[in-house]
Amino acid sequence: MALPHRELWLAYAGLTVTALFWAANAVAARGFAGEIPPVTLAFWRWIIALVILLPIGLPGLLRHRDVVKNQWRDMLPIAAFSVGAFNTLLYVAAQTTTALNIALFNSTLPIAVALMAWAALGDAVSRSKGVGIIFGLCGMLVIITEAAPARLLDLDFAIGDLVMVSAVLCWATFSILLRRSRIPLPAMSFLLLQIALGLPFILPFFLWESAVSGFYVPPAEAAWVFPFVAIFPGILAYAFWNRGVQHVGPARSAMFLYLIPVFAALLGGLLLNESFALFHAGGGLLILIGLYLAARPQLSHS
Repeated sequence: MALPHRELWLAYAGLTVTALFWAANAVAARGFAGEIPPVTLAFWRWIIALVILLPIGLPGLLRHRDVVKNQWRDMLPIAAFSVGAFNTLLYVAAQTTTALNIALFNSTLPIAVALMAWAALGDAVSRSKGVGIIFGLCGMLVIITEAAPARLLDLDFAIGDLVMVSAVLCWATFSILLRRSRIPLPAMSFLLLQIALGLPFILPFFLWESAVSGFYVPPAEAAWVFPFVAIFPGILAYAFWNRGVQHVGPARSAMFLYLIPVFAALLGGLLLNESFALFHAGGGLLILIGLYLAARPQLSHS
């Protein structure tokens, strides 16, 4: 059954904001790479998010305790691949590979999700959606290579690149599990449970990192980054993403990840005094065309 037009546009607006928040997450992580240990950043991000969400999401979990009791095992892999793995792996990768390479691997997410949705869920890749994916990928490559395709031949791949391959596979798997499981919980209660079940997967790596490099205490000028990544790229972005996947499907939702480098370029220009060049505008235009082509069939039937 087609979604009401308003619900559809709200889902798309939420996915757009998700891309903005995750671009901000990348800018913040890049700014503190080498200073804040990566697993430490991931661990405290979710601890803070858990504390914030407790008074909001706990009443819903208590009201739906039967759902939690019967389906918490279905939630475990969802939590492990999302909260536990994806962003932790991205933070780890940022220590040993370039932002350019991370963007290159992130550009494969919509394709990975679309193919996995086709294989696992039988989601058809229509001609319009397929062309949209290609336009979005071309736009991403224009931004990554600065409109000079030969730059792809100059990329050096490191251990962090293998970590990013794992992160891409984790995100695609999470998106498919999220769509297939359809666990009937209120949005904030679902996210609270997702975080609570995902944190134990990070804990042993956090303890190991702290034992090896020492327990990190942020200086005053760096303390803001923890609540920032907890609230915006954490709570709000994941809530919008979960809603988007459930409403419009994993493949269409993944197309909005192509917006991350566009927003990252804009934020870099505003916050880091990085220049916004013509290739950013050209790549962004191709991405927007791709998003329109991928969403058009659903919009026309809403």
